[in-house]
Amino acid sequence: MDGYYAFMLVATALVLMMTVPALALFYGGMSRSKSVLNMMMMSYVAMGVVGIVYVLWGWSMTFGPDDVGGFFANPFDLFGLDGVTPDGYVAVMFQMTFAAITSALISGAIADRVKLSSWIVFLPLWVTLSYFPIGHMVWGGGFISEHFGAQDYAGGTVVHINAGVAGLVLALVIGRRIGFGKEPIRPHNLTLTMLGAGLLWFGWYGFNVGSIVFAGETDEENIAQFYSETGVTFLNTTIATCAAMLAWMLMERILHGKATSLGAASGIVAGLVAITPSCGAVEVPGAILIGAVAGALCAWAVGLKFRFGMDDSLDVVGVHLVGGIVGTVLIGLVSSSDAPGGIDGLLYGGGFGSLGDQVMAAVIAIAWSAVATTIIAVAIKLTIGWRVAEEAEVEGIDADQHGESAYDLHGGLGGGGSTSTSSVLAKSTVTEGVNA
Repeated sequence: MDGYYAFMLVATALVLMMTVPALALFYGGMSRSKSVLNMMMMSYVAMGVVGIVYVLWGWSMTFGPDDVGGFFANPFDLFGLDGVTPDGYVAVMFQMTFAAITSALISGAIADRVKLSSWIVFLPLWVTLSYFPIGHMVWGGGFISEHFGAQDYAGGTVVHINAGVAGLVLALVIGRRIGFGKEPIRPHNLTLTMLGAGLLWFGWYGFNVGSIVFAGETDEENIAQFYSETGVTFLNTTIATCAAMLAWMLMERILHGKATSLGAASGIVAGLVAITPSCGAVEVPGAILIGAVAGALCAWAVGLKFRFGMDDSLDVVGVHLVGGIVGTVLIGLVSSSDAPGGIDGLLYGGGFGSLGDQVMAAVIAIAWSAVATTIIAVAIKLTIGWRVAEEAEVEGIDADQHGESAYDLHGGLGGGGSTSTSSVLAKSTVTEGVNA
């Protein structure tokens, strides 16, 4: 299995690329021109902060040997990777990139209004209280894996439900942007968003296909498993994403009369999110169904924020929470014992057992993330505060927080909200259709 380590180096690099630059580009293009640098910086900073925290106590809390009540492992057993041999560093790096992108995903829910210093304080607290415990409960032999037979191949609960709930809580605690629901708030550069979506799709193969865990007792058994399982997860990841993109565009056409580029990009991400937990659990028909349901349902769900007055800036809740729930729960319906997961869902004659396990895993992840994130969010709000000054938010968070502008169109600090780029985006997104 010498080639496996080379494979994991590539997979890890692909997942790292998903945070920087892929997610940064995806979110940056969806932001207004006066806040694009801040939005991208939130992804880059997440990689920096979480990377350090993960090697200090994150790996120990998630995969350490000393379980604490089934909810997390002792953060001091392997503190600073003490006791981890160099041949285990690739596994540490792979899991570190998961923690980083999960944290960065949250930033899309609070775009345009948050101080960078508050975001930096939030990151180590959140991964410690929410990400590492849920990771341990699902992947590290903790409470969920011990008491329920739930399948989560690469992070439907740990990554997407966790980040989606955190985004919802922060959006509610921090409050709406100035002008939300009263004036159009349009993406400033959909070219960046489309590029970011393509890079996310490419990098997601590291995310999903790289999450193989060997069960064989011999090298021959593991090699056979490697070729079989990576082929299944590679194909399922691709076809579910195709189905989700098309379903999102169809739903847009039905709801708003046009299929948009932003919708296609968002559909790609919705499909990737939904197939993340299920890529090793289902066969081809199941993957197509999961992608199609996620694409259509997420396209509908992103409009609910206007109905409820909840300013999830870049649709983290509508895509990651909803998509994560879809992908996690539908395993209980369409998983197959012929897939690597080896469990039949309800529609394959397996009864309600798998469906119950999947629902319980999702519920526990939602509850844990909601409580942990609320504690952190309120604590920050009552101490250092979350929001930039009202004047800074109106004039541009890039200038206020970084002293820079993404587009120096007039010399000096530019980056206002009404550029020639944004003017051509009228009525081009689902968000604008809802606003109208």
